[in-house]
Amino acid sequence: MAKHPNVAIAPPSRITREVLEGLRKTPKQLSPVWFYDETGSNLFERICELPEYYLTRTELQIMRDHAAEMAAQIGPKAAVIELGSGASLKTRLLLDQLEDPCAYVPVDISREQLLDAAGLLARDYPSLRIVPLCADFTRPFDLPEQISNANQRVVYFPGSTLGNFEMEPARELLVSMRTLARDGLILIGIDLKKDPKVLERAYDDAAGVTAQFNLNSLRHVNRELDANFDVKAFQHQAVWKEEESRVEMHLVSRHHQSVQIAGERVDFARGEHLRTECCHKYTQESFAELARSANLEVSRVWTDANEMFAVVLLRSVQMQ
Repeated sequence: MAKHPNVAIAPPSRITREVLEGLRKTPKQLSPVWFYDETGSNLFERICELPEYYLTRTELQIMRDHAAEMAAQIGPKAAVIELGSGASLKTRLLLDQLEDPCAYVPVDISREQLLDAAGLLARDYPSLRIVPLCADFTRPFDLPEQISNANQRVVYFPGSTLGNFEMEPARELLVSMRTLARDGLILIGIDLKKDPKVLERAYDDAAGVTAQFNLNSLRHVNRELDANFDVKAFQHQAVWKEEESRVEMHLVSRHHQSVQIAGERVDFARGEHLRTECCHKYTQESFAELARSANLEVSRVWTDANEMFAVVLLRSVQMQ
């Protein structure tokens, strides 16, 4: 799960068309952007505190333990560009260790949250140039001129969000990061492959919070697109797919039913699956291979003691 998916704000007709296109696929699909209305965001905050959901606390511990080493690798007067910055909580651990950072550029599609977080950082880091940028990081955007005098650019992408992308879009996103960094550095969080039971519990907790989070996406669609999903007619399921090395979140129809969206009928058979998210898990070797396909190489890897999660420093491969 990704806390702050950056999805461009589209006209209602385009949003409706994209939802209907996903529901015509086999299996039916719904974008994870629908997780994140106000209720969904609050539910995700609860998920991050669950005992089963190891990702957030594990990455935070890696940052607490190793941020000084990361800062030493980055060097002085760096500009930090964070994609999908959200509340910038993990970033503070990095900024505290960097030597005389040149600037911090948080990039997020949620303007209100972006400005709120930037304001708090400006208060706590008065000597740091903070330049918030409201943009969809999956699409091209221009960086501010204020970072032109940086010794080094580092693109920071914590939170395992890369795992929400299929392999080719993930490669393209890494290429985009390399461009933003101007052949500088990329510091990225990835979730590591592990016991499927651990993974499935992380996405299907005993308290049912993740189930509420997943089902809430249907309420969001109902409200925004005047649809009539019967939320109680679906149940949450998390499935490990070994061949794809990913956890998938599904909503399973409890019985045969029809849903109306923008005047169009969508039928669900009993037991039919609606896929709402894919969360790819990497080995260190498979991630290094993905990075190489984007002309990047692994420079350093930091993990927790149990190797549940990793923060990886990537450098550009110098072309001959």
